[in-house]
Amino acid sequence: MPTSPSIWQRLAELAQSLFRDPAADDPQTDAMFAAAVVALAAKMARADGRATLDEAAAFRAAFPIRPADRPLFDRLFALAQETVAGFEGYARKLARRCRRHPGLLADVLEVLFAIAAVDGRLTDGEEDYLRQVGELFGIRGPHFEQIAGRHFPGREPDPWSVLGVAPDADDATIRRAWLKQVAENHPDTFLARGAPEAFIAAANRRTAQANAAYGAIKAARGS
Repeated sequence: MPTSPSIWQRLAELAQSLFRDPAADDPQTDAMFAAAVVALAAKMARADGRATLDEAAAFRAAFPIRPADRPLFDRLFALAQETVAGFEGYARKLARRCRRHPGLLADVLEVLFAIAAVDGRLTDGEEDYLRQVGELFGIRGPHFEQIAGRHFPGREPDPWSVLGVAPDADDATIRRAWLKQVAENHPDTFLARGAPEAFIAAANRRTAQANAAYGAIKAARGS
């Protein structure tokens, strides 16, 4: 019995038109969604002026790929990686595709940050790229800094910004904000929808950051 083509095989069929002309079609399938993510990740790896095997490996670790599909993925990644140019088209595709699920866009930005963090430093070129993608996703200001702080601890925002509350908020408000973040990022939510490992890992990082922020605020208030 013939097997259905994997997502990477479908991506291979779409690659030439999708990667060469980001505005050519509208992302309405999972294959197109994945292609846009691969393209943004590959171009992220190129944003510091050079691409490394570690960066490609970071993406493969985040999105498990069957051994049989590995050559196809590598070809797609290399094709998209040829230049940073055109990344805006892919970001807009994802923004349209996920307009009702903004949390998914934050997950994609988390993956890009994880690739940038492979070598332990964030270059100016990488930060500029990430900020531009974030803008196209509608992720900016404190939200952007929260994501950055999870991957580059020196950029960790203050605990009130992490929870999205004012420093003078009462204890009940702060606790509700903390519980809301913990509930939204529960691993079961992501496992139930078959999310890639990178998205589950990002949810765990958000939970850890929220827990640390809540603990810091309680300690500062002596409660």
